Amino acid sequence: MTKSILYALGAAALFGASTPLAKWLGLNVSPILLAGLLYLGSGVGLTLTRLIRDRGWQPTGLTAPEWPWFIGAIVFGGVLGPVALMFGLTLTSGTTASLLLNLEAVLTALMAWVVFRENADRRIVAGMVAIVAGGVLLAWPRTSAEVHGWLGPVAVALACFCWAIDNNLTRKVSASDALFIAGTKGLVAGAVNCALGIALSMHLPEWLLLGPTLLVGFLGYGVSLVLFVLALRGLGTARTGAYFSTAPFLGAAIAILFFGETVTWVFWIAAGLMGLGVWIHLTESHSHEHRHEPQTHDHKHVHDEHHQHEHDFEWDGVQPHRHVHQHSPIVHSHPHFPDIHHRHSH
Repeated sequence: MTKSILYALGAAALFGASTPLAKWLGLNVSPILLAGLLYLGSGVGLTLTRLIRDRGWQPTGLTAPEWPWFIGAIVFGGVLGPVALMFGLTLTSGTTASLLLNLEAVLTALMAWVVFRENADRRIVAGMVAIVAGGVLLAWPRTSAEVHGWLGPVAVALACFCWAIDNNLTRKVSASDALFIAGTKGLVAGAVNCALGIALSMHLPEWLLLGPTLLVGFLGYGVSLVLFVLALRGLGTARTGAYFSTAPFLGAAIAILFFGETVTWVFWIAAGLMGLGVWIHLTESHSHEHRHEPQTHDHKHVHDEHHQHEHDFEWDGVQPHRHVHQHSPIVHSHPHFPDIHHRHSH
């Protein structure tokens, strides 16, 4: 599971870095158009990467029952979430919006635990609280800000709710091609936000800055989302969301290390809280006898105790490999997370 944890923290680092990098580029464009360009860089970059990797268009790996989950994730995460956030940003201050964005991790975890019945013990809840508390402290406004009423904050909270749904639905398809999942989301979200920006007569950045902006989107939104999907496979939604909540701290750390921003006592307290939360999660151990129900899906695998199956094609013996395979029922006990093979009730 160490690899999955590194995926989640890597996703947080890349996403967190996108804000100071965008600021460093000196982009003077509206939040709507900026989000559209970053998402577009993500979608175009990942789609091209997938075409180069596969030497042309290849099947997505999604099974028929997975398509409704994926379409739902695109609608909530790629369309409704960005639109709600951009609307909210026009009616509330940046500091208030930053504070409210911490709701995404909380709502993601609550939905995973309550709706999708993902396991959560006291250590996971405690670690989640510590990480979110650090994010809240980091985003808390230092000066009195103008109050813009309730509509803006509600719209930002609605965006977080949409992304919480997106995260939980994406978990349902996380065994499929991560490049396709992340690339498609980026293309849809980029098209929606850019169309909104153009409809509202917003101006594009200077041509010299357009390429670097798309590159920041490819890394901070695209590669980050690919790593997030890979983390979902091994950790489940709530734990991945908790690790990803370190993004504000990692973004602030990058701004301090590379762009010379000042360090405040708030930063160090937030770092301590988030570090505590990550440590609590890292030291979690969850083990009990559980039953694997029959399951058919497609992902890269080796023939471990969860993948004892025959092949209906001539296999060259190379592992890991990828193909549609079926899991037979099995009952056993070992330490595990709510990954793609351990989504059972307790």
